[in-house]
Amino acid sequence: MILHKNKILLLPLVILISIMNVNAQYKTFKITANGDTINRIDKKGLRQGRFVIATAELRGEPGFEEEGVYKNDTKEGIWRRYNLQGDPIGFETFLHGGKDGLQQYYSPLGELLREENWRGYNPDAPYDTIAIYGTGSNEIVDYKIVKAEQYSVKQGMWRYYEPVTGRLLKTEEWERNNLVLPNAPKKAIGGNSLKGVKKEVAKTAAMLEWEKKNKGKKKVIRSGQTGL
Repeated sequence: MILHKNKILLLPLVILISIMNVNAQYKTFKITANGDTINRIDKKGLRQGRFVIATAELRGEPGFEEEGVYKNDTKEGIWRRYNLQGDPIGFETFLHGGKDGLQQYYSPLGELLREENWRGYNPDAPYDTIAIYGTGSNEIVDYKIVKAEQYSVKQGMWRYYEPVTGRLLKTEEWERNNLVLPNAPKKAIGGNSLKGVKKEVAKTAAMLEWEKKNKGKKKVIRSGQTGL
C-alpha cells in the first residue's frame, strides 16, 4: 500500500518534469486531456509535431477541425479533417507543405463525395521546369525554367460522386493546373505531334473544293488527283 501511494505521488512530479522539458524546447504548446503535447512552436517560431487546428464558420462556409503533423512549419503526411460535430469529412496528404497525391472528401454520413489528385513540389530543389500552354488551347507551346518554390498543382484524375448512391457523376483530368480537354491533341515544342496522337493536316483549296462538290454523297472515293 505504501508503494502504491508513492507511485501516485510520483505521477504529478513526472508530468511536471515533462512539461518543464517541453517548455525549455518550445516557445508555445498545448497539453491535451490525455497529457499529450500538441501545437508546439519552437524557439525559431516554426510549428513542429502534431497539431489540431480549428477553423470557425465564415461567410456561410461551415467550420471544421483538422489534425496532422508539421515539420519545420510545413504540413507533412496525412491530415484528417472533421466537421464541428466530430465526423470525418476529409483525408489529405501533404509533401513539403503542399497537397500531393490522392485527397478524399466525404459527407458527414461517410459518403465519398470527391477525389482529387495533386502534385507537390520540393522547395529545396533550386529550379523547376514548367509547361507553357497556348492561349485558349490545350497545347504545350514552350517550357521555361523557374526558381522552385513550395507549391502544389492539380495533377491527374478528379472524380465527383453522387451522395447515397455513390454513382460517378463527373471526371476531370488535370495537367499542372490545366484542364485536359477530351480528345484534344497534345503537341511538343516546335509543333511536332507526340507519339500516338493523330496530327491534323491543313486542307488545300482543291480538297475543300472536292468536299463542296461531294457533300452529302455516299461512297464517294477521293483520288490523289486534284480537280476531281
